[in-house]
Amino acid sequence: MRVLGFGDNIVDRFLDRGVDYPGGNAVNVAVYAHRLGADADYLGVFGDDDAGSFLRAAIEDAGVGTTRSLTRPGESGVSSLRVVDGDRVFLGWNGGGVTVSDPIDLDAGREHYAAGFDLVHSSVYSRTESQLPRLRAHDVLVSFDLSSEAEFRSAAYLDRVAPSADLVLLSCAGLADGEAWALLDEAVHRGAGLALGTRGTDGALVTDGRERHTAPAHLLAEGEQVVDTMGCGDAFLAGFLVALHGAGWRRDRRPSGAALQAALEAGADAAHDQCLVEGAFARGRRSGDPVPASMW
Repeated sequence: MRVLGFGDNIVDRFLDRGVDYPGGNAVNVAVYAHRLGADADYLGVFGDDDAGSFLRAAIEDAGVGTTRSLTRPGESGVSSLRVVDGDRVFLGWNGGGVTVSDPIDLDAGREHYAAGFDLVHSSVYSRTESQLPRLRAHDVLVSFDLSSEAEFRSAAYLDRVAPSADLVLLSCAGLADGEAWALLDEAVHRGAGLALGTRGTDGALVTDGRERHTAPAHLLAEGEQVVDTMGCGDAFLAGFLVALHGAGWRRDRRPSGAALQAALEAGADAAHDQCLVEGAFARGRRSGDPVPASMW
């Protein structure tokens, strides 16, 4: 399977640890898919500052290619966080830097490049919505993370994204079953092929508009301890996507109920494993330090 992360990258700065970690939804899904055996690349925009160099080196060190990505003048995205009882707490960000203000597009041959993958993943933080119909014109699966903010659940926003997405992911943490199913059903009604909802330790659910499936979270065993929850939702998605594609999911091949159930369980396993990792995929550095020579 060939997976392309298309869009956002960011430095996750943990103030309590004094450490910067590489991350970003599109980056993380590509890295986690590679970790599960997929051939993965990342296509996005890096700032021309030290943080951009750090990000690019870390992604490549994780086994994900960045050769078609761009470097543009401007600062990289940086978010500030701390960990409280194993959970990440966001304190703020700089708006995503040049990655968001001057986002990647599919011009200059990049559309043909992206069309060569089995699946392209993007997100609300990538500012790639206008590019999705171009991907949809090709025989490549498209997944899109809709996150948890209300603005990305409006009918107007879903109408922009869902018709071009073979799968959308929504964070449904804190929602009752009926609320979560209604949200997923709406996404499918507006054009998404599949709608997947994650709810942390409350498990996950998925629908194709005909069938509904749920699976519990894979909880930590006695003696295991959460390092932090950074990237757990992205890891769930990567596990789900890799498993479902391996079971034969294609745009013209609707996945079976058994395949959807198995993919939910694979996602739960991947999320469990991610809870034992520091940062999104380790490779941290002291805040403000230069890029480690070992990453080049």
